[in-house]
Amino acid sequence: MRIFLIGFMGSGKSALGQTLASDLGLQFIDLDRQIEEKYGRDIPAIFEVEGEKHFRELERQQLSECLEKDDYVLATGGGTPCFYDNMERLNASGTTIYLKLSTDALCDRLSSETEGRPLLQGRRGQELWNYIHETLQEREPYYLQSRFKVKAKDLKPAELAEFVRLYQE
Repeated sequence: MRIFLIGFMGSGKSALGQTLASDLGLQFIDLDRQIEEKYGRDIPAIFEVEGEKHFRELERQQLSECLEKDDYVLATGGGTPCFYDNMERLNASGTTIYLKLSTDALCDRLSSETEGRPLLQGRRGQELWNYIHETLQEREPYYLQSRFKVKAKDLKPAELAEFVRLYQE
């Protein structure tokens, strides 16, 4: 079983994914953490030194390695489904779940985390909201290709696990 959690940064992919994996007796993989471990640098450093294009290539390589394994929950990066043919590959390889949040909810969650996220650095207030809104509009056509779409605003890990159990049978 492979479950892929998809959604904008701050949608809860990592937090929900860890608990979901534990509840289902699966391994949890955070794609961004795997990249950081493999290349010995954090994501902001990779963006700063080599740029987003290089990061997206590393991300695709790491995703390919993950797709060779079985029995895990994978938290993708927020942009992972939107580059190359990643979304098609995810859908072909397991169950994709889009954790859907509004711009306002994402802005509330991300407003205190902008410095640790390369695409949000230096953005505050209305500028942050505008960036999230515009980027979400660009990415959502990819996210909506997920097999399941789940409202993530007040989603509890146990609810997500029950949802997966119901639909995996």
